[in-house]
Amino acid sequence: MLSSKQLHERRAKRNRYQIAQKSHGRLRLSVYRSERHISVQIIDDKEGKTLVAASTLEADILKKVKSGANKAAAKVIGQLVAERAIKAGIKEVVFDRGGYVYHGRVKELAEAAREAGLSF
Repeated sequence: MLSSKQLHERRAKRNRYQIAQKSHGRLRLSVYRSERHISVQIIDDKEGKTLVAASTLEADILKKVKSGANKAAAKVIGQLVAERAIKAGIKEVVFDRGGYVYHGRVKELAEAAREAGLSF
């Protein structure tokens, strides 16, 4: 029997394989979700560099949200990463949910990023 961590890693690997097959060289919007925080990065896989990032660990974000582990915080982070990406000249990305289910905080982050102008 596989542990929950091993199942999560398996889902993440499967998701990234599918992204690599279908992304056509677009940048990857990668989500990391913990119990207390959520963070997101836009990654250029060809060069292996993070171009834009946002997290609830940032001091100014912690002042805006009550908790880093709810849908409201995910929405703020989604809007912030989209603003930073557009400022950096990035408009199209491919969404990498990792091993997380597209539900709750992950879904809220994705929808907020779309509303703020990112296309994926």
